Amino acid sequence: QVQLVESGGGLVQGGGSLRLSCAASGRTFNLLAMGWFRQVPGKEREFVAAIARSGGSTWYSDSAKGRFTISRDSAKNTVYLQMNSLKPEDTAVYYCAATTNLGTMRRRSEYDYWGQGTQVTVSS
Repeated sequence: QVQLVESGGGLVQGGGSLRLSCAASGRTFNLLAMGWFRQVPGKEREFVAAIARSGGSTWYSDSAKGRFTISRDSAKNTVYLQMNSLKPEDTAVYYCAATTNLGTMRRRSEYDYWGQGTQVTVSS
């Protein structure tokens, strides 16, 4: 079993930055590929970014590319999502996810473990 705890959400003005963190426990962190998803009420949870077990590969949604950066720190068992140039449309609950599987890294169904989510609100 893997436990994931997100932190770092909050309220920020448009154009600002936030860094989300996700601390993992319960399984060897280096066995886990990690991802970030987001969800707004009434919509499907959507892929934002993912990072391979080694950290050597990353994937981004079109909306995140160029503005968000995913990274991981194996010493801290933590994955980060640095979000810059935030827009009101980035407002959502952001979820951290983990998987031991190999796949596209972009589908919800590929992830086995989920955090409880952290709210990000971007004002205009």
